[in-house]
Amino acid sequence: KSVHDLRPSCGTLRMSGQVLFACHERVGLITLNRPKKLNAFNEGMRDEIAEIVATAAQDDAVGVVVITGAGRAFSAGADIAHMKASAKFSRAQNVAAARIMATMFHTLYSLAKPTIAAVRGAVRGGGAGLVAAADIAIGTRDTTFRLTEVRLGIVPAMISPYIAAAIGERMARRYVLTGEEIDAAEAFRIGLLHEICEEDDFTATVGRLLHELYQGGPAALVAAKQSLRAVARAPVDASIVNATADRIADIRATPE
Repeated sequence: KSVHDLRPSCGTLRMSGQVLFACHERVGLITLNRPKKLNAFNEGMRDEIAEIVATAAQDDAVGVVVITGAGRAFSAGADIAHMKASAKFSRAQNVAAARIMATMFHTLYSLAKPTIAAVRGAVRGGGAGLVAAADIAIGTRDTTFRLTEVRLGIVPAMISPYIAAAIGERMARRYVLTGEEIDAAEAFRIGLLHEICEEDDFTATVGRLLHELYQGGPAALVAAKQSLRAVARAPVDASIVNATADRIADIRATPE
């Protein structure tokens, strides 16, 4: 099946028009669905994505979450009309709106279940943040990225933790400051994409990754993500050594 043709056979179906959610054979598929606007985020999409991810976290029918975009682009990032309007907000209004958006990225990043970003076409600003927040990212050869915030007189503050974690601070400095285009090959080289595929192989590539993930025990996948997050930027000292020993001891004792 195409990743855009999944039908619900388990769990919850949410279809607001701007964001679609369907569950099929343990796959929770989130589709950004404003193709005429290149799936640019507005307030409604922001809230829906966070709510859907939070719902998927609690749904036992969902084993893996895949996020993709309808049409020729994954996401152009924040909607320009919304950004223009925010210039007239008070600081308190801007802080409140920004924190809600920041929560959306963190909700995806902190989801215990595995996540895959399956992207094609243009990926800009916040769209790149979603890709970086996912565990695994694949893109077609026509995928391009830009972190263009500085060209709009703003900064990629909310996505910066995920971008830096994905590609490292050194690479992030270049692309955050220049706003230049990153093609699929460069995105793969710096770690923003794990794999590049042909358009005709897009669905099969997602399917292969799902097959690999389903070889792991569900509880082990959750524990593995938690363990990586705990050690990724921690000093390797006695406390981290003991914590890793505790983690493996705890899961060894489970039925799985």
